[in-house]
Amino acid sequence: MRDSPRDDDSTSTGRLDVPTLRTIGRRADSHPLVASWEFVPSSASPRELEVRLDQNGYPRDVDAARLDVHWFTTDDYYFHYVETRGDERYQCPWDRHPKTDAPRTHFHPPPDAGTARDSPLGTHHLDVAFTVLDWISERVERLHEDTG
Repeated sequence: MRDSPRDDDSTSTGRLDVPTLRTIGRRADSHPLVASWEFVPSSASPRELEVRLDQNGYPRDVDAARLDVHWFTTDDYYFHYVETRGDERYQCPWDRHPKTDAPRTHFHPPPDAGTARDSPLGTHHLDVAFTVLDWISERVERLHEDTG
């Protein structure tokens, strides 16, 4: 996982569920903030789904924003939001996997993916994806309010 803040004691979450990731990408493409999606490093050998967010929706000082997604055949998951401004990085992941010092479904709060806390997200891939995308939309609205 590139740029991953995860250094926890999570156990193996199984194999990537590529058909579910493809469904997430195709459905996410309908969200107003989503510019595109692709498998990284490639569709022939996917390691994650990268959802690129439309820079036109962000204030000018945000250089890039993306959502990295892993969905496993065990219904565990990892959604990692990353936003950059110059050398600054704002990030937070939503996870579902075994972890000894946090609930199975947890959130690492921004701006630096701090200590895990309970997350209300469930286990249905589209519910999780759109709840995260709606959270990102609210983040973008706050960014505009702060710069306006």
